[in-house]
Amino acid sequence: MSPIWDPQVVVTETLATSLIEEQFPQLNPTKAEVIGEGFDNTVFKVNDEFIFRFPRRNVAAHLLETENRILPKLADKLPIPIPIPTFIGVPGESYPWSFTGYPIVHGTTPGILSNEKRMQSVEKLALFLKELHRFPVKDALHVKIPYDELNRLDIESRRPKLKENLQKASELGLFIAQKELEQFIESVSTDETNTECALVHGDLHTRNMLVDGEGKVSGIIDWGDTHIGNPAIDLSIVYTFIPPEGRYLFYSIYGTVDEQTENLAKFKAIYTTTLLLLYAYDNSNQLLIEECKEILRHLL
Repeated sequence: MSPIWDPQVVVTETLATSLIEEQFPQLNPTKAEVIGEGFDNTVFKVNDEFIFRFPRRNVAAHLLETENRILPKLADKLPIPIPIPTFIGVPGESYPWSFTGYPIVHGTTPGILSNEKRMQSVEKLALFLKELHRFPVKDALHVKIPYDELNRLDIESRRPKLKENLQKASELGLFIAQKELEQFIESVSTDETNTECALVHGDLHTRNMLVDGEGKVSGIIDWGDTHIGNPAIDLSIVYTFIPPEGRYLFYSIYGTVDEQTENLAKFKAIYTTTLLLLYAYDNSNQLLIEECKEILRHLL
């Protein structure tokens, strides 16, 4: 079976340039440069001013449409910059899906940062998630944001897959799970939390964060997985990015959560990081491999 990140359509610089010039003549002459490829999109910097994202898979096209509906509603409410959809491309003969362009959100993905540098972003991340999670659910439903259709915190179905991915990582010599990590994975219960559903980013990890030259968070990108669900899905970032010494400060600003919500956040952090580790290996991304290994070593 092919990895879930394998593309159905690869957009080249030539194709991207052609589509942008045809649909947005105000950007002519267009200079489109590939700057990244993820699970879902091929990303181009256009005229050194805009970012354009082209879906690589059919499912990603629907995710991009979700982004386009919710991001304008959030733009003036969050303390960290986010993409603002400005150019909405339409499908045609040469490309089957919609695509989106927006002014550049400045920064780079964090990579491996010192704890001291990560601590700079604790307060900002706490305020960001506090504001995001208090966005009225009724307003999100009004623009057709879905509930969690993927059951992202269904422990009974996710636990076997996580153990399988950890075993695969071990066989590849990427990571050997510590006893503490394995015990935690087995111990997470399926009990309901006392946390109400909220609007969540849905895929908040270090590949979807940007930091400035000093290592401070400067942007949150890739909102395709946005949905109404358990805040624990986003709180996983507390365990993948924030150092242990910063977690108390985070929750003192964000607000306290129950133990089950914390455990679900940790489980989601392990699940996502392990998947990213295998993705990094498959794409020969040594920097991301080392980042994921570092996260898994210190997550608990």
